[in-house]
Amino acid sequence: MDMASHPLPPYSHPAGVPQRARWEDLAVQAAEANAFYAPDMLAAAIDHLAADGDVRLIEAREGDRLIGLLPVTVRSRHGRLPIGCVGNWVHDHCFFGAPMIRQGHEAAAWRSFLAQLDEAPWARGFLHLEAIDAAGANAAAIEAVCVEQRRGWREIHRYDRAMLRSDLTADAYWESQVRAKKRKELRRLQKRLADLGVVESRLLTDRSDVARWCGEFLALEASGWKGREGTAMGCKPADAAFFRAACAAGFDAGRLHMLRLDLDGRAIAMLVNFRHGAGAFSFKIAIDEEYGRFSPGVLIEIANLHAVQDDSAIGWMDSCAAPDHPMIDSLWAERRTIVQYRIALHGQGMTQFQRAAAFAIANGVESAARLLKGQG
Repeated sequence: MDMASHPLPPYSHPAGVPQRARWEDLAVQAAEANAFYAPDMLAAAIDHLAADGDVRLIEAREGDRLIGLLPVTVRSRHGRLPIGCVGNWVHDHCFFGAPMIRQGHEAAAWRSFLAQLDEAPWARGFLHLEAIDAAGANAAAIEAVCVEQRRGWREIHRYDRAMLRSDLTADAYWESQVRAKKRKELRRLQKRLADLGVVESRLLTDRSDVARWCGEFLALEASGWKGREGTAMGCKPADAAFFRAACAAGFDAGRLHMLRLDLDGRAIAMLVNFRHGAGAFSFKIAIDEEYGRFSPGVLIEIANLHAVQDDSAIGWMDSCAAPDHPMIDSLWAERRTIVQYRIALHGQGMTQFQRAAAFAIANGVESAARLLKGQG
């Protein structure tokens, strides 16, 4: 099995094209969907969000065939601990961190990832993986390979977040999952909003509209609390450039799923999703707070429910929301368990000593903190 760790690929150079083609082939055959590591979003993130040398791409191969892709970064700290480690690259706009692995090659890909990190002089401490599906193909392969290699590993955090996975029609799902009182209140809000003008929900279908819709989304997001707090994508040129590039490339790849709710032709809510495989990931939502009394965020989620349930190519959607989200948790009944892992790295001589010590210290501090919390 060939093993190769690469610095950032030169996407602006023709040499980057074959690599993108190999990534696309891998994405089509992926054992676990992850739109954030699909070529369109990953390339946009690397081009606009990664500092020089900040991200390394670990590729697992069998001969000339790519069977795995794991983007990683070297971190100087692990949470509050001043311990260096390697982590999967989960930037500010990435909400799922499962590596891309070819179906049927899950264990082989993880053996390669870990062997390369074991041998890499730049790999510090241990491997910290975040935003992993506890029931996914990567989690199963990690456990199997770590047991096989007698390699230390530990689940260090988990939480549930909302997802939509149902064979019901949108109307049937809405009736069965949302309380009658809330449905009645939302119908009242829809009627009151319609009294102000023409209300229309639209799905992006024309390539020529992508740039304009992106600009309107960035403006809408920046007009609210995210803009005031400086966290809207439009507040940082690099974030805005990433968003525009990801949406354009995602549309061309058939992965962008973008909705808007208009009042007299003006967007009062917009929602961006990215598809991969049989599923999709909810990426960003923006609303016009001037119309906050009409709950435009909930109203566009109703439109999104119909768009998803009416599309036979979308089997499920991950909300990518924080745990206990007050809005989406009340609308979507299903849950996805997201976990973090700490995995020991092997080595030789002082490298092995340093890595073993880092893994043991992190585990010890965490165990002590849990014990104190339990006593409290």
